[in-house]
Amino acid sequence: MTTPLLLTLAAYAAGAVPSAFWVGRLVYGKDLRTLGSCNLGATNVFRVLGWRPAIVVMIVDVFKGFAPVWWFPGLDGQGSAVWPVIYGAAAIVGHVYSFWVGFKGGKGVATSAGVLVAIAPVAALAGLGAWLVAMAVTRTVSIASMAAALAVGIMGIVMPGVDLPVRLFLGFIAVFVIWAHRSNIRRLLAGTEPRMGDGSDGGDRGEST
Repeated sequence: MTTPLLLTLAAYAAGAVPSAFWVGRLVYGKDLRTLGSCNLGATNVFRVLGWRPAIVVMIVDVFKGFAPVWWFPGLDGQGSAVWPVIYGAAAIVGHVYSFWVGFKGGKGVATSAGVLVAIAPVAALAGLGAWLVAMAVTRTVSIASMAAALAVGIMGIVMPGVDLPVRLFLGFIAVFVIWAHRSNIRRLLAGTEPRMGDGSDGGDRGEST
């Protein structure tokens, strides 16, 4: 049996895997910390490198959120609803503040989605639905991501049969993701937030994952 604290550190380390940075540097010879939005998420990979590497990064980022929540509770011997929530939170924080790249990263949307699939799949579906609708209407990744986070938070309130730690965690995800988009909110208020398909180049700063 592995102690929950060690598993929490492992969850952080899993979330901290900088897939966007490694794909950009090792495969394309580019440092995404200095290109596009300068954030290490799948959206910036798409804007700078294209959709193929963005899909790879998206899959890795979702998996590194999913794996600790799905796997680690079977190793800690606790049988508690609290520790899976802690593992998920650690993975999200690891993605946003990765020790590999100077405690920088993405906005945590994809990794949060992976955590949600493992811990609250109904809320994950609600978030995906909100993201798709908001993206279709606004063509703005940041708005879609915040709409998904808000939907997840609402599900934490209205879903029946959910443990309190999970409800609180869904609220945490909603607040954390929206807080991570504070620079996007400023651009939205200023009318300068870019939209997908508007002809923006790699200098676009609409990164949201």
